[in-house]
Amino acid sequence: LLASCATPKPAPDAFNDAEEAMDAAIRAGAEEHSPVELRFAREKLAEAHKGMEYRQYDKSIYLIEQSEINSELAIEKSRAAVIRARVAEQVRENEILREDFEATFGEDFK
Repeated sequence: LLASCATPKPAPDAFNDAEEAMDAAIRAGAEEHSPVELRFAREKLAEAHKGMEYRQYDKSIYLIEQSEINSELAIEKSRAAVIRARVAEQVRENEILREDFEATFGEDFK
């Protein structure tokens, strides 16, 4: 009982920071590119809210941090997926150019 009283509450804006991180992940395309990490972020934040109801502040602080970490991972995985798609498109465009050059100048063009 004394230990739970000694644990400080999460900062007032801690939940806002985690929610903003999730919003950033959604804007980065996490729903499409990293839905698992986004789901984990949402679940951790929901658990943190429940922890607050039961005054489990240590647990809530930990879960808020985990939510933010999962959101950040979702952002980075989404960015990587977007970059991979761009690279794949460039590879396709290069292949088309190579085929055009070979058709125009023959296979010796390299």
